[in-house]
Amino acid sequence: MNIWVVMILGGLITFGMRFSFIYLFGKYHIPETLRKALHYVPPAVLSALVFPELFLKNGMLDLSLGNYHLMAGLVAVAVAWFTKNTLITILAGMIALFLFRFFVQGI
Repeated sequence: MNIWVVMILGGLITFGMRFSFIYLFGKYHIPETLRKALHYVPPAVLSALVFPELFLKNGMLDLSLGNYHLMAGLVAVAVAWFTKNTLITILAGMIALFLFRFFVQGI
């Protein structure tokens, strides 16, 4: 099958699922319990994506000072705590990771 057909069909299916949910969300009454539960979905998904990268190294738990991802994550948490700004937090975490790797590890 042609790769373009697969990409277009995948895009249409993804768009259809998301659009139908958004369209139906305004048409039907959503129970308050479900609304409250949906509020926690983005932090849960973000945690599931970020935590393994921070805490696991080669499939093993690594809480040492040699885990540069964890150290940069702690810097990002501190910046987030004080600034409450997402963009500054992301930039601080990226810069901290670069600096830890460059000066400590010597890339």
